Amino acid sequence: MRSRYETARRILVFWTLFIGIGAVGGAAMMLLDPSGKTMGMDGMLPYFQVLPFAEVVFQDLAFSGIALFIVNGLTNLAAAGLLLARKKAGVTLGGIFGVTLMLWICIQFYMFPPNFMSTTYFIFGLAQAATGYAAWVFEKQEAFRVDIFDYPDIGTNPERLVVFF
Repeated sequence: MRSRYETARRILVFWTLFIGIGAVGGAAMMLLDPSGKTMGMDGMLPYFQVLPFAEVVFQDLAFSGIALFIVNGLTNLAAAGLLLARKKAGVTLGGIFGVTLMLWICIQFYMFPPNFMSTTYFIFGLAQAATGYAAWVFEKQEAFRVDIFDYPDIGTNPERLVVFF
């Protein structure tokens, strides 16, 4: 029988690498050209002015690039590394970082007019979080074992009904 945990873990590896590599690439572009002109993001800078400390940190895309690199890039790549090393923390962190991506996108929903890209990445975060949760549940289910010898009194008293599953 094929392991549902392994399938979910592999899908979670995909999501963490996809989001992590994309975030690092986006952050690199923001840091290489903080004006945003290269990526056509310079028109987005006025929308950043609704955020706290906008006059200090949001005059260009440098701070956003650093934040993207740390919050969605490094974290997801670290989770991917843990998943590839088959560490249990990778599953938990992979799911948590899906939620982190959704929170990141909620900030974008607040700042920017509705757009296809933000909605798509929110769905990606939801898929990543759901996959992390599924992998966590499947791992628990597949690791569950019952040893009849742990229950020596089963069957010793015909007057007592013992139900286990």
